[in-house]
Amino acid sequence: MATNQTNIKVISYVTDLLAAANIGISNDAQNAKNDWDIIIKHPGFYDRLVKNGSLGLGESYMDGWWECKDLEGFFQRVIEADLSTKFYSQLRLDNIFELARIKLLPSADPYEVGRKHYDNGNDLYENMLGASMAYSCAYFKDTDKLDEAQVAKYELICQKLHLEKDMTIIDIGCGWGGLLVYMVEKYGVKATGLTVSVEQKKYIELTYPELDIEIHLLDYQEYCAVTTQEYDRVVSVGMFEHVGLSRYPEFMVCSKQLLRDGGLFLLHTIGNKRTDTGRDPWIDTYIFPNGKIPSATQITAVIENRFALEDWHNFGLYYEKTLLAWLENFQNSWPKIKDNYGDRFYRMWTYYLLSCAGAFKARKLELWQIVLSKNSHEVYRGVR
Repeated sequence: MATNQTNIKVISYVTDLLAAANIGISNDAQNAKNDWDIIIKHPGFYDRLVKNGSLGLGESYMDGWWECKDLEGFFQRVIEADLSTKFYSQLRLDNIFELARIKLLPSADPYEVGRKHYDNGNDLYENMLGASMAYSCAYFKDTDKLDEAQVAKYELICQKLHLEKDMTIIDIGCGWGGLLVYMVEKYGVKATGLTVSVEQKKYIELTYPELDIEIHLLDYQEYCAVTTQEYDRVVSVGMFEHVGLSRYPEFMVCSKQLLRDGGLFLLHTIGNKRTDTGRDPWIDTYIFPNGKIPSATQITAVIENRFALEDWHNFGLYYEKTLLAWLENFQNSWPKIKDNYGDRFYRMWTYYLLSCAGAFKARKLELWQIVLSKNSHEVYRGVR
């Protein structure tokens, strides 16, 4: 009897919570009113959600306990209604459950995200990312094609950095090297890249053996400790999200050390509309360990008295389009790569891409390109 009463309270709580975001719950897809309503496939879904929050929601989807025709729309509504805040602040249920809280302590190992995410397999990323191998927001200003939009992003960065032949440039978190390759081939720069991914370094060295690009399997702090070189330009695209709040000052100290006087530093990062110190437990566990999306306040606090702020450009809505293009590539290529990953990975990766797309569509997340200068006495010419 007590169990039934518990279940009724839990189901009622979850139903009311989702209803606040205009999300319905059904046990049959034919009875769903909206595409973003969820279909329950396992009765344990409710308990798992209430016990484990975001982690329980994601894990139960990975296990096939619930379905949703429009996952992006589901997450857009969850975020716009701020259900996460309501969940943690309003959960009472007469102490039926003790809410499981994951202690998200910063890792001392900067290579963990490389091993757990970027080393998943180059076959996955080659098929998902397209010809550019760019794993960051594309610039869809004048095109609807992913590959063209990624090249446009590369060119935008080069123009913002005012690149010239024989300039020295370092890319902190260079990924699979696409941006550096573009800079070397089109602008004739002397390029250095840092990565914490064994597979990314291997990919660059095997794919571009003819190019004079220096790649180090080193964290930025380690590199700063062993070099005295100063570069004309510093760039970091989609890496600051992995730094972690407690290491923001160290990252900026290192970036300033690497940049010569009068040089430019372009930081391309996802931004959080709200300042907080937490991390999403599901993303932290399955996608990006130790990741933290910075707010504008958190960024300006660590650039203050280190750099001059020259330009701040937001094109976050292009990230939704980028994520959906990656998802289409991933789904189309799945028959070729599925034997290397499995069905649970497919559901996890789909959930990851669409939950992020929903966050950008809801404008919780933004995409910022920030141009900073060090001891420059020139008026900066911005580019869009």
